[in-house]
Amino acid sequence: MIKKVLQYVFLGLAVYGVIVYLVINFYKDDPQAMIWQDREAFNKRYISKLKPDMTVELDEVLETLGSPDLTYVKSEGEQVVQIVFYRTQLVKPDGITTQDECTGLLFENGKLTLWGAGAIVAYDKAFE
Repeated sequence: MIKKVLQYVFLGLAVYGVIVYLVINFYKDDPQAMIWQDREAFNKRYISKLKPDMTVELDEVLETLGSPDLTYVKSEGEQVVQIVFYRTQLVKPDGITTQDECTGLLFENGKLTLWGAGAIVAYDKAFE
C-alpha cells in the first residue's frame, strides 16, 4: 500500500517537474496582455540586458516588447533613423505616457545602435 502511494507521489512530482520545465522554457510573455506595472518592469529588464556588442534588429525588439509607447522616424535617401520609446518608469500617474517616462532605443536602418539618454541626443543630431 505504502509502495503504491509513493509511486503516485513520485509520478505526480515528475509530471509537475515536466510542466514547470515546459512553462519556463516555452511560454512567451505577451507585453500587450500585461498590466502596466508588469510591462514597465518587463521593458526595463529587457533593456538592461542589452550589451553594446549585441546585434539586435528592430523586428526582434518589436516581437519581444510589443508596440512602442512612442516612436519617431527620420530618413534621408536610403538612411533611416528611428527611435522607439518603451515606458520603464512612472513619473506622473496621469494615464499619459511621456518621453521622460520612457527609455529610447535608436535604430539605424533597422539595427539597434544606442539606447538611453544617448539615443535621444543622437536622434536629434541625425541628418544635421
